Amino acid sequence: MSNDIVLAFSGGLDTSFCIPYLKERGWTVHTVFADTGGVDAEERAYIEARAAELGVASHRTVDGGPAIWSGFVKPFVWAGEGYQGQYPLLVSDRYLIVDAALQRAAELGTRAIAHGCTGMGNDQVRFDLAVKAMGDYQIVAPIREIQKEHTQTRAYEQRYLEERGFSVRAKQKSYTINENLLGVTLSGGEIDKWQAPGEGARGWCKPRHEWPAQPLQAKLRFERGEAVALDGEKVEGHRLLARLNELFARYGVGRGMYTGDTTIGLKGRIVYEAPGLVALLTAHRALEEAVLSKQQNRFKPEVARKWVELVYEGFFHDPLKTDLEAFLASSQATVNGEVTLETHGGTVTAVAVDSPHILNAKGATYAQSADWGVEEAEGFIKLFGMSSTLWAEINR
Repeated sequence: MSNDIVLAFSGGLDTSFCIPYLKERGWTVHTVFADTGGVDAEERAYIEARAAELGVASHRTVDGGPAIWSGFVKPFVWAGEGYQGQYPLLVSDRYLIVDAALQRAAELGTRAIAHGCTGMGNDQVRFDLAVKAMGDYQIVAPIREIQKEHTQTRAYEQRYLEERGFSVRAKQKSYTINENLLGVTLSGGEIDKWQAPGEGARGWCKPRHEWPAQPLQAKLRFERGEAVALDGEKVEGHRLLARLNELFARYGVGRGMYTGDTTIGLKGRIVYEAPGLVALLTAHRALEEAVLSKQQNRFKPEVARKWVELVYEGFFHDPLKTDLEAFLASSQATVNGEVTLETHGGTVTAVAVDSPHILNAKGATYAQSADWGVEEAEGFIKLFGMSSTLWAEINR
């Protein structure tokens, strides 16, 4: 039986701890880092060096940018809803990480997969359910195992590594920081205590005193609901999102803090930063509002909320998600056009929309002019409010 195991690796405290822990239990550890575009060349080099320092048998860096765009960003923007109306699902790269780990396992001929998820969080559910949906694998979760004996797990992990001669990054002592193409999430420290985030709890978004003095405008072109061009230049989706992150982070756009109802029932409080996704969602919604029918605009959020719940809770491969995406894709047939975004800092607004599908009435403009008569308006009001009017007359 093979003793090879593939560990989804990020270079952070939890996954760094996993390597010597697994090795001391007889595993030959192979690490995979799915680079979804949220780290620079220096950070990629650090992750590779960290894996080597910790003694892995092999390390693989996988380009996950295209997969996360097509597999998550495109349908997420179609849906247009954050979890609980706010959180833009920045954890969804986990599913692409699982795909990369399973591909490496197939190459090595092993059915053993490891991850650094804790027993208190949602990621363990996402990883485990995604793996189980793809086949019969042995799942090893070292952080869950040590939590049976240690309550202060991060302190234990840090001490465990330092006792074996491995350093721990300073920022990893205070916060859990997750960074990918979708954005940055920060938890731990005073955030977990419902206190104001400290100065160190900041990722890409610049603080107010560093925002540029001049406003920023950016124009996005959509085809069937997918952003395909930025300021007139056609760009691959994952590169377009990376560029939006860079542009809007300078203005502090997309930073928020929320307390979520997690899958396992605990309250989860995080700081998140998603400048590119927030810009995309703002532009897409403005275009949809103009080109979809009233009934589409009213009904679509119901589908979107269910899709978001499935992805958030780990059901990325559930058939209902596929069914919902068929509806979302159909709804995008006329979501074509250009949207101009503008920010002075902090928030972003869609200031202009241009599309051949805008539902303009040729002879009427809301609250300005109409091509129907007074009698028609009065008749419509009478019939439209008939039930309520009757109730009021009878029950006075």
